[in-house]
Amino acid sequence: MSYTANAPLLPRSDTSWFTEWRRTLDWGLVAGAFLLAGIGMMMSLAAGPTAANKLGYDTYYFVYRQVSFASFGLLLMMATSMLSRAWARRIAVLMFFGAILLMTAILGFGHEVNGAQSWFRFGGASMQPSEVAKPTLLVLCGWLLSQRERYPQGPWAIVTFVFFAVTLGLFLLQPDVGGAALLSFAFVTAFFVSGLPKRWIAIFAAGGAVLAVSLYQLVPNVKRRVDTIFNPTSDLDRYQIDKTLEAISRGGLFGQGPGEGLVKAQIPEAHTDFIFAVMAEEYGLVAILVLMGIYALMAIRGFRAASRIEDGFARTAASGLFALFALQAIINIGVNLAIVPPTGLPLPFISYGGSSMAGMGLTLGFALALVRGEGTRSRGQYG
Repeated sequence: MSYTANAPLLPRSDTSWFTEWRRTLDWGLVAGAFLLAGIGMMMSLAAGPTAANKLGYDTYYFVYRQVSFASFGLLLMMATSMLSRAWARRIAVLMFFGAILLMTAILGFGHEVNGAQSWFRFGGASMQPSEVAKPTLLVLCGWLLSQRERYPQGPWAIVTFVFFAVTLGLFLLQPDVGGAALLSFAFVTAFFVSGLPKRWIAIFAAGGAVLAVSLYQLVPNVKRRVDTIFNPTSDLDRYQIDKTLEAISRGGLFGQGPGEGLVKAQIPEAHTDFIFAVMAEEYGLVAILVLMGIYALMAIRGFRAASRIEDGFARTAASGLFALFALQAIINIGVNLAIVPPTGLPLPFISYGGSSMAGMGLTLGFALALVRGEGTRSRGQYG
């Protein structure tokens, strides 16, 4: 019996850029991102109408916008993944300096949301430039740290730290402490992967501890959020945390059923930062374990691909980017489980938000571009 393909097969001799991109792209990571975005759009149907009715919007206002945001984020991810490593570096550097300029301007002209002046607002639209600064800084730092191999006498580690310190300072001036913490953890991951001495990690840890204590003592909003978790007997308002935990406990093993959640109407920001609790209430423990499994598998696959790369720049930057993706998911889930103070960080590809969706699209897009090639080809029976 003969078999005729429905579509023309691309021969091995085809060396066009599209064929090479298709062959070397990690389609497992791409599938994971699309799956997460699909779950996010499904959860927008669960939490979006309630949030829209509270604000007096059309019932499906957030649903329609989430579809457009997710589509844009995925398109941005796929377009960025087509870049060569050299072009990924060049574009990331340009975007980083543009984001830094906007983050500087935002201190004087930005719009304040939940105590942080992190947004530009244009009519009904808004933009958060810090979402672009995070992944592009990691690409820039990966390149700077890799220059030690070519020019070992240069002060590459110090220059890298200066860029990080400037960016961190702009985060703290907003203040966006959650974003600053996330960026710091991802930066330390890239620093460690680059092969710098462990004493640098010790210095970062000591400096981070001093900064954390200082912020707790000097910034009332930070102190209040930390105390709501680690000092539950205080007189602070724990309404949001209590309602989130109530939603998760009501979900049980298999949930209340699609659209049957009741506590979501009482949770502030249920469609953004606390979408995880809505999912737990309506779909139960099994569903959120599957969701966490998707994040874990994507992170493991990403770090595994990055570890195979011989090029120091691509290995360091990709490790930082995958850390950024994984840590943001961990922190958001930790907030929903009341084991991490509220940070304002959305759940990657799930929470509502255009800036966060674009930021995640860039993060995975740059990572996919950097791990293409030897980083994604299988080695042996088990890859």
